[in-house]
Amino acid sequence: MNKELMEALDILEKEKEISKETLFEAIENSLLTACKNHFGKADNVKVEIDRETCDFLCYAEKEVVPTAEDVIDDCLQIALEDAKELSTKAKVGDMLRVEIKSKEFGRIATMNAKNVILQKIREEERSVIYNQYYEKEKDVVTGVVQRYVGRSISINLGKADAMLSESEQVRGEVFKPTERIKVYILEVKNTPKGPRINVSRTHPELVKRLFESEVTEIKDGTVEIKSIAREAGSRTKIAVWSNNPNVDAVGACVGMNSARVNAIVEELRGEKIDIVNWDENPGNLIQNALSPAKIVAVFADPDEKTAKVVVPDYQLSLAIGKEGQNARLAARLTGYKIDIKSETQAKDAPGFRYEDYMDEYEDEYEEGYEDGEFYEEDVETENE
Repeated sequence: MNKELMEALDILEKEKEISKETLFEAIENSLLTACKNHFGKADNVKVEIDRETCDFLCYAEKEVVPTAEDVIDDCLQIALEDAKELSTKAKVGDMLRVEIKSKEFGRIATMNAKNVILQKIREEERSVIYNQYYEKEKDVVTGVVQRYVGRSISINLGKADAMLSESEQVRGEVFKPTERIKVYILEVKNTPKGPRINVSRTHPELVKRLFESEVTEIKDGTVEIKSIAREAGSRTKIAVWSNNPNVDAVGACVGMNSARVNAIVEELRGEKIDIVNWDENPGNLIQNALSPAKIVAVFADPDEKTAKVVVPDYQLSLAIGKEGQNARLAARLTGYKIDIKSETQAKDAPGFRYEDYMDEYEDEYEEGYEDGEFYEEDVETENE
């Protein structure tokens, strides 16, 4: 048994996760390359390696011809006299296996064989790394900040480096070398120099994956994240739904003493996160999405994907948010174009009578929003 070769293959398989079969094939190809360099051709050369003992045999299949004068190509033919020395049963016309001693190969042939093996190992190593991270595409991984490359950041993910481009960085976030951060893998490309991994800190899916890893109910499917809207570094809104009536979706995501959501906020460097209940009724969903603002009435048009929202006068700025952020995120979360008006603005609108507006949709409200178009939160507030 070739113990040294077996030990080397075991180490390569363990450290670089390259299968032994692939390494055996690389050795076979390297011996064929050495034969071609040594003899000028290797069409009739065969290599056999015992997978259990690592013993190998390299031989050439040669045709037996009557005499040495009949030998046209000594790489392909052998005289009967010489063939008899190898096998007493040899006769003219037989194909005889002639062993090739690898020790007879020249220095150049040996170096070329070595390079073939090393090249195959490098290719397989890159392939293993590519496959490993390709499976993690669209997922979150933990990496270590290495250095700034221009305005991009090089991040070590373990067996490969990823690049966090400027466009995928959250404005205001500054990282120090050796700092551990979580990133979302956008894309994994296979290149001649190895896998190229692009990651992001701004993608909405980053927040979603963080909740999936932090909240057990989301991981097991009890709670679903139906929609998410994010302005990286500032604020995120997510709408959640519980498949179990005994499980509070928002409560599960927040956690006891806000432990779960705080862990995610800490990872996102203080980014605010609003968690609201998902509702199939557009009016209810829009009302939830605009929280913490108090809503008086919502008229949603499912066909046009538009909604008119009436809020108390003192809640208008809260509903719209700083620089329109709250309304903008609510629109992304629900998929509706939202027009927000205060009660005064709604009453003063041309041809608009607030009482008629409320009377027109009062029946739908009482029927439990069967058409999914109207929401009224507090009748007393409307009549004040």
